[in-house]
Parts: sequence; C-alpha cells; structure tokens
Amino acid sequence: MNLPRRNFLQRATLFTAAAAAFGSGLLKSAGAWAAATWNVQAFTAKTASDAYSRSGYANAVNSSDIVLKLPEIAEDGSVVPVQASSNIPGTTSMAIFVPDNPNPLIADFTFLNGAEPFIATRIKMAKTSSVQIMAKADGKVYMTSKSIKVTAGGCGG
Repeated sequence: MNLPRRNFLQRATLFTAAAAAFGSGLLKSAGAWAAATWNVQAFTAKTASDAYSRSGYANAVNSSDIVLKLPEIAEDGSVVPVQASSNIPGTTSMAIFVPDNPNPLIADFTFLNGAEPFIATRIKMAKTSSVQIMAKADGKVYMTSKSIKVTAGGCGG
C-alpha cells in the first residue's frame, strides 16, 4: 500500500466517523452550541432598559472597582477598542452595553472556576455614546461607564 492511498483511507474513515457522529446528534457544530446558550431576547433588545433586564444586569450600582480603558475619541466607530477588568471579589460575569446602539447589549462574558475577570475586545458603535461595563458578583450587579465620541463609521449606517 503506498502512502498517498493510506492517507486517503485514513481521512475518509475519519470523515465518515465524524459525519455519523453529527448525523446521530453526538456532536454539535459551534453554531448549534452557541444557539443553545445564546440569550436571544437580551441581544435583540432595542432599548437599554430591556437589554439590562433581559440579561440580568438591571439595577446596577456604580463601582470604582471596575476598571475601564477606552479611547476618548473613536475615529472609526466600527472598531472601538475596549478593555475592562473587575476587582470585585467573586465576579462571575461581565457585559458590555452601548445604550445608543441599535442593539445595546454588545457582549456577555462568563468567568468560571476563579478565572480572572478581564475583557479585551473591539466593538462597533453607531454614534457617540457611553460604553457601560457591568459585572455580576455574589448576586449583585455593578457598573462603570465612559463616554466615547465617534467621528466616523459605526454600525448604524
């Protein structure tokens, strides 16, 4: 048996096994896993208050223990860097909200097994607005915010 034929047979066998696992429901695609855990109601909310309540971040109190690093001005609203960390003991999740975006809830992160509550990402902003970071710890919700001036681009068209 030559090597290319052996490689072909190995790959064909793996493909057949994977196809059988997907077909029987033993394996799920990444999209299927995301759909099972994605909070559709919160992420599709059109108002900030609906997004807060549907995602479980309503009634947040201001906290200086959430450290937020953002630019003062975003020259391109389609790529705004956001960095945040929580110094609140027992932080289990953090979310990013932009109240003036078409959909205010941008992202929701969960921290398991004592993971460090730190976020670094890029977000889209439709227009000048505040960026709010909310954190859940010990059944309470905390927040901090900072305003960013958007000069061009954005997600609002």
